[in-house]
Amino acid sequence: MTLMGRIATAVFLTVLALPGAALAQATLPFGGFVHDSSLPVEIAADSLTLDQSDGSAIFEGTVEVAQGTLRMQADRIAVFYAEGGAQGGEVARMEARGNVLLTNGAEAAEAQEARYDVSSGEVAMSGDVLLTQGENVLAGQALRIDLTTGTARMEGRVQTVLNPRREP
Repeated sequence: MTLMGRIATAVFLTVLALPGAALAQATLPFGGFVHDSSLPVEIAADSLTLDQSDGSAIFEGTVEVAQGTLRMQADRIAVFYAEGGAQGGEVARMEARGNVLLTNGAEAAEAQEARYDVSSGEVAMSGDVLLTQGENVLAGQALRIDLTTGTARMEGRVQTVLNPRREP
């Protein structure tokens, strides 16, 4: 049996094992990613380039961003500041490229690109997205996370492996 066939069989059997499980679900519970976007943003990188003309800062080389318990890593992260530019210090959004990893607790999402709108608390990830929630794994081409509500939506030929809870 092919890998796709094994995944499909595992998903089908898992869904059958879950009482009241829906076959199609618009949103995913994303409780570990509920987050306070008003917390300070800390960034570490190998290099920094500032552009006063558009109020941006480009961090490159093993970039690590922290805001509360939320962590983002990537090869390159562009930070765009709100009115007043970098002097004001308020981050409007971040755009990450290359080996993006977003974590918070037991949940992690990997992709090739991500955009984090700090004020709205929304993250959009694209490019071979892989989401892990404990033992559950989902894969697709795009993932949208609402950090305020703790929900997410995976799109683009979604594949999943769900592990039902076993009673002790």
